[in-house]
Amino acid sequence: MNDKEQLDLFAEKHTLLKDEIAKVIVGQQEAVDALLLTLFTGGHCLLLGVPGLAKTLMVNTLAQALGLSFSRIQFTPDLMPSDITGSEILDRDRNFKFVQGPIFASIVLADEINRTPPKTQAALLEAMQEHRVTVAGTSYPLPNPFFVLATQNPIEQEGTYPLPEAQLDRFMFNVRLDYPAFDEEVQIVRQTTVPQTATVENVLSAEEILSFQQLIRRMPVADNVVEYAVRLVANTRPNTQAIKQSDSQAISRYISWGAGPRASQYLIMAARTYAAMHGKYSPDAEDVRAVAFNVLRHRIVRNYYAEAEGVTTDQIINELLK
Repeated sequence: MNDKEQLDLFAEKHTLLKDEIAKVIVGQQEAVDALLLTLFTGGHCLLLGVPGLAKTLMVNTLAQALGLSFSRIQFTPDLMPSDITGSEILDRDRNFKFVQGPIFASIVLADEINRTPPKTQAALLEAMQEHRVTVAGTSYPLPNPFFVLATQNPIEQEGTYPLPEAQLDRFMFNVRLDYPAFDEEVQIVRQTTVPQTATVENVLSAEEILSFQQLIRRMPVADNVVEYAVRLVANTRPNTQAIKQSDSQAISRYISWGAGPRASQYLIMAARTYAAMHGKYSPDAEDVRAVAFNVLRHRIVRNYYAEAEGVTTDQIINELLK
């Protein structure tokens, strides 16, 4: 089977996967699409939304449809790094034995990740970047594929610990979930207040996911599309040569720090996956624009002028895309 036929198969599998998730999840199409983009790109995703928007259910349903191992970690102020990665214990024979923590799963739900101190948040850094955990000088590989899907509650800030920029940069996407529409909420109430009958079928295997990830990496990308993505990211960086030569100088006055090279990489990778999901064999600039908000949202640091004038990060990205 050549790459073109595999891309056609990928589009079919993507449709089947969305149909299975829709058996349980009503609406939230943007969030579901972002999770699937993260999955096939091989990145990690941060979900921002108020309680009750089915963030946890969405991730759990995705794990069921994929037949992958699933682990949920509820982040609390007293959580220790060893509670995530695992620790060494003394067995009956007085030998040290490593006991794996909940991080050893293909899909890890980091629930309310900002409720734990930075020391515990940092336990995820090596796992997210290197797909391994190091304990007492010994490295242990994590399952493949491996995804961290984290949630945050944007309402409560008291008693929380904002994620460091280095940690935020490890997430490919930052997705904001909104309240469902009226008709969707009616359907949610009807569907969840009766005995549950929907069963989610396994659509993809781990081997197929890894195969599709490699397929997407082989997708050709035109030079002008790569340059467009890099130029878009460069225009988020204030006081650089790139922005001085562009029409974005008015926007730069609202930015303290811009996105790094990882944003350019994720824009191209996500654009490839987005194009494949929509039956294309190569991404174009429109595909880059379609994923730009979720990639750049958490990588642009606003300054005092933006906060004083009420300019949001999404407004800045929207102006950059114009």
